[in-house]
Amino acid sequence: MTGIDLLDRHLLSVLIGLPTAGAAALLFFPRDGRKAIRNAAFLVTLAEFLLSLLVVARFESGTAAMQLAESAPWLPQYGIGYLVGVDGISLWLLMLTTFIMPITILSAWSAVERHVKEFMVFMLILETAMVGVFVAIDLFLFYVFWELVLIPMYFLIGVWGGERRIYAAIKFFLYTFVGSVLMLVAILVLYFHHYAVAGFYTTDLLKLYELAIPAKLQFWLFAAFFLAFAFKVPMFPFHTWLPDAHVEAPTAGSVILAAVLLKMGTYGFLRFSMALFPAAAADFTPLIATLAVIGIVYGALVSMVQKDIKKLVAYSSVSHLGFVMLGLFAGNLQGIEGGILQMINHGVSTGALFLIVGIVYERRHTRLISEFGGLSKVVPVFAFCFMVVTLSSIGLPGTNGFVGEFLILLGAFRTHMGLTVVAASGVILAAVYMLWMFQRVMFGKVTNEENLRLRDMNGREIAYMLPLLVLVFWIGVYPQPFLRRMDATVHAFVARVEAGKRAALAEAPPGRTMFTRTFDARK
Repeated sequence: MTGIDLLDRHLLSVLIGLPTAGAAALLFFPRDGRKAIRNAAFLVTLAEFLLSLLVVARFESGTAAMQLAESAPWLPQYGIGYLVGVDGISLWLLMLTTFIMPITILSAWSAVERHVKEFMVFMLILETAMVGVFVAIDLFLFYVFWELVLIPMYFLIGVWGGERRIYAAIKFFLYTFVGSVLMLVAILVLYFHHYAVAGFYTTDLLKLYELAIPAKLQFWLFAAFFLAFAFKVPMFPFHTWLPDAHVEAPTAGSVILAAVLLKMGTYGFLRFSMALFPAAAADFTPLIATLAVIGIVYGALVSMVQKDIKKLVAYSSVSHLGFVMLGLFAGNLQGIEGGILQMINHGVSTGALFLIVGIVYERRHTRLISEFGGLSKVVPVFAFCFMVVTLSSIGLPGTNGFVGEFLILLGAFRTHMGLTVVAASGVILAAVYMLWMFQRVMFGKVTNEENLRLRDMNGREIAYMLPLLVLVFWIGVYPQPFLRRMDATVHAFVARVEAGKRAALAEAPPGRTMFTRTFDARK
């Protein structure tokens, strides 16, 4: 068997293992060799991204099956295996992860001067964990990667963050860990229930999809998973850890947090909560859709009154992720595809906004809007990049944000007409707070002499912003390559969830299920 054949058979495992291998290699670099450490970390993440392009090249858009799947016994006596694969739901989230990592390494080139080796080691371990989350199709393996993400992110915030970094790191860890413990309890209940029904233990997600789970048990299991994922998204009112974590994290940490970590929550709802517990998902849908719309409006209104640019962008994530949740729980093709695409769009646009904030903070060491004004005259290249990502964030037609929001509103209008009308106001509010902020920072007179001495973006900064700008327009003008690879998986997902709801309803005694009224209303 040739090396190419081995790579084809174990491509996902290579993508999981390569960053950790790179982190292990960095441990042998001398501490004072900062340039070599940065170069090595960047080359590892770049190689990871180039290898991940093979996943797209080998991905067949006409099938809903898991592709590039790998399986190996891990703890066979307990029914736990090493199972990985990708489908139309996870493909672009995997690509977003590998795409954003070399960009964040470049953004930290001059911003991180202390403990450079440790910083890069944690970043590479974090990449392994994030890739693992999106390709794991064993529930226990998923949980291992899910928890592993917390450790490097805790240190990235706690060591390289701002003045209140310890508080923000502990708050981030505790909030997300509490939800994770509840999910672990639900996994154990599901594990033993499968044994009771099928006669053997397993954590294979594809086998658990076929498991008949009583409606009442679905309710409690969904509730446990809901809290774990709602904290991670984060949904209103579970969002309070997010602004602190974003504001105190270093720029690279904020980018990763916004671009990838928050998507773990929305991905979890789709992959696990809705797929495993379809009847409970139907019952929870009115509550989740309502909370999503509250989050859209609340996040936008709070963003409008922020004085710190970074905190404004942080609260805007609460609003944008509300749109994603509304689309996913529309439960139809347009809503779910729009939700998945908007996860990618948010990662690109909001990640770029945090990079913009990091660029100006490196030069002025302040993020207060009142400290700026008239920057477009001094730093025109920076102003252009800032303008593009601002327009992308508010969903201007021709940019990526418009396509995702349009599909979400289209799908949600079919199932939650009243809530969708309210949610649409979030588009207007986003334009208000983003354009107002942009106007105060970029236009007017230069009143602060320090701003006259600002340097425009250098070659390195342009190099990591350019791919993001390309994606903004590519998805905005021609989203078909992205949507086409989702179609088969999302069609099959919607059909499976509908079939699961009907099966749960049929098994329940007449008048004894808490899902009857909700299901009848949604038929």
